[in-house]
Amino acid sequence: MKLYFFEAGVLKSQKQFFTLGMDVGKAFDVPVPFLLIEHPKGKILFDTGNAFETIHNKEDHWGGILAAYDPVMTEDQWCVNSIKKVGCTPEDVKYVILSHLHLDHAGCVGHFPNARYVVQRDELHYAYVPDPFMKLAYIRKDFDKDVDWLILEGWQNDRFDLFGDGSIVLYFTPGHTPGHQSVLVNLPKSGPMFFAADSCYTLANLNDSILPGLSWNNGETIKSVQRMRHLQDAMGATIVTGHDPEAWQQYRQAPAFYE
Repeated sequence: MKLYFFEAGVLKSQKQFFTLGMDVGKAFDVPVPFLLIEHPKGKILFDTGNAFETIHNKEDHWGGILAAYDPVMTEDQWCVNSIKKVGCTPEDVKYVILSHLHLDHAGCVGHFPNARYVVQRDELHYAYVPDPFMKLAYIRKDFDKDVDWLILEGWQNDRFDLFGDGSIVLYFTPGHTPGHQSVLVNLPKSGPMFFAADSCYTLANLNDSILPGLSWNNGETIKSVQRMRHLQDAMGATIVTGHDPEAWQQYRQAPAFYE
């Protein structure tokens, strides 16, 4: 296997939206990550970053949420274009695993014509009828597409083994949203890497028990983070947080890769 890290630009934001109550009003520019995994049975994306429309028309596409999260992305950083630098076309993608359906993760749904889109049923439902405090984070025109959904059922499908060989395992990690999921990639040489996405924004959330600034259920968020700590201790898994600008710098960026 090969694992590539990509960045779909940044979100210009403020610290308190990622670490609750800390450094209120302090500028905090965070990466928008997504991954490409090359497996012998197919190519897999984990998340897709922002929609193309955020490059030239973000005011109309994202609306009021720009006051808290302002996307800055070039055409080369757009997921569909970015994967081409490692020889992957949109038609090559077999699965798109969506951690959740927020605007900076599900912006390219529908752009991979041969893919199955792996999502939690609770997430798909909630995206259409979110609570008022979460409504702006879902852009319906991004995810409301006629695609081939592979729908998972929460704890019933926890630790879903995508290829049945233990290499790519999906963990149900609710808290940030009701249907959030993360992925454990067991790399032969680099070892296990757990991609938390927004179930754990930063190392401060992971190591210091600081809550994130946006959460559907804080109790579930804490349980999911505790589970990551167990994976870290028991398996030696590297926990890759979702939007930590300092931690992000330590990882190789595509076209470099892990294997």
